[in-house]
Amino acid sequence: MPTDLLYTAEQTRLLDTSAIEEAGIPGRVLMSRAAAALHRCLVQRWPETDSVHVIAGSGNNGGDGWLLAERVWRRGGRVTVYQLGDPDRIRGDALRARQMALDSGVPSQPWRAGCLRDTTGLIVDAMLGTGLSGEVRGDAAAAIADINGSGLPVLAVDIPSGLCSDSGRRLGASVVADVTLSFIGRKRGLYTLDGPDCGGERLFDDLDVPASVFRRVPPADCWQRLDLDIELDCLAPRAAASHKGRFGQVLVVGGDHGMGGAAILAAEAALRSGAGLVRVATRPAHLAAILARRPEAMAAGVDSVHTLVPLLESSSVVLIGPGMGTGPWAQQLLLTAIDSGKPLVLDADALNLLSADAELASKLPAGCVVTPHPGEAGRLLGWDSARVQADRFAAAQALSERFAVSVLLKGNGSLVVGPELDNSLCSYGNPGMASGGMGDVLGGVIAALMAQGLTAHAAARLGVCVHGAAADAAVGEGQRGLLASDLLLPLRRLLG
Repeated sequence: MPTDLLYTAEQTRLLDTSAIEEAGIPGRVLMSRAAAALHRCLVQRWPETDSVHVIAGSGNNGGDGWLLAERVWRRGGRVTVYQLGDPDRIRGDALRARQMALDSGVPSQPWRAGCLRDTTGLIVDAMLGTGLSGEVRGDAAAAIADINGSGLPVLAVDIPSGLCSDSGRRLGASVVADVTLSFIGRKRGLYTLDGPDCGGERLFDDLDVPASVFRRVPPADCWQRLDLDIELDCLAPRAAASHKGRFGQVLVVGGDHGMGGAAILAAEAALRSGAGLVRVATRPAHLAAILARRPEAMAAGVDSVHTLVPLLESSSVVLIGPGMGTGPWAQQLLLTAIDSGKPLVLDADALNLLSADAELASKLPAGCVVTPHPGEAGRLLGWDSARVQADRFAAAQALSERFAVSVLLKGNGSLVVGPELDNSLCSYGNPGMASGGMGDVLGGVIAALMAQGLTAHAAARLGVCVHGAAADAAVGEGQRGLLASDLLLPLRRLLG
């Protein structure tokens, strides 16, 4: 089965339907397999737990929970099921699962506020599942608060209750699980925005569904979770007769007064990522600092577009925007870079200038990459950042459609979309990256990969993976205080 694909709730329902109607696997069998997988997870992760508290909703998610409770009970474990919601609303396989557990003697009681107080053991969240669309309210919200306030470990069934499986945002409130075990299809919301925080360790079981089931949802309609080892295959080994001319020339344009550090970081990242030559076009005041810190980068003072043009002509790829500002100097540099027709990586202030000039945005040459964070993405789309974060997948696709370039929407679970809507998600990286300069390093990495012959889209995919993986490698001494420059040496090791 395709282990790297990420599905929406609706796509997962299609897979469920296909498994039942076309592969001939009864729903009760799928539910029993899910309960068995949950039990294996419980025993492996918490072998010494003294009791299990299952909070069951009225849907199939609750049915999984009832069958898990029956397994624990049948094997001599202590378990209690707390029924959330009206049991008269339970139907189909979930009703049969509940009755089976009750017939086996599984203790149960209606959920009530505070029922988890002073308990020990493990909580199983089998409340809401993937069908939730609106904000969590009433007893469900109170139950989520009790679960999160219990201090007990939590195993979430398929997805933490209250987390939107499509967007990864909390729907008012969400269970914060230690482990989430998903079934049949990986839910894309678990891998971006609030998903990693709420999902904890994210595990998966395909419930032995045959590969034919997955043909119901074409891979092109899904998001793909990126794998660094696969993306690294884009980089061919270097021949013994290599020379710097084979690996392209990157021009970094940026660094207005007082912001020269951004351009320096970007240039260093391009060098560490394998570009043959790296030049920096910046304010003359920054030349001494660049030469002192990184003499391998060739720095040029640029006060006007006339001095920028020859630098553009000799470059393979242009990274424009780091520390550039949005004043007249920056505006002229961006216009000149776009008019050059060179492949561009646009970041930071270059994106802010694009958002203010629709005509300028329409002139972007083919083979460009834009790398906005949510605030910049919102300005480019005319949205606020909250709307971007409410559905990052839709925002990334809207950007790609509007600008007809490759888009890398940065954030927890960065998203990469190409002009052909080739959709990918990066799950590398960590909270230590929430510090200044990380985006400048990312821009330098992508530009260097493009200079070495990768397409804009392939460079964005590999660039975001290796950037996140470098941060993961650099975070061994702690997330707090991680600097953008700490990624430079791990980048070199990872790219080989």
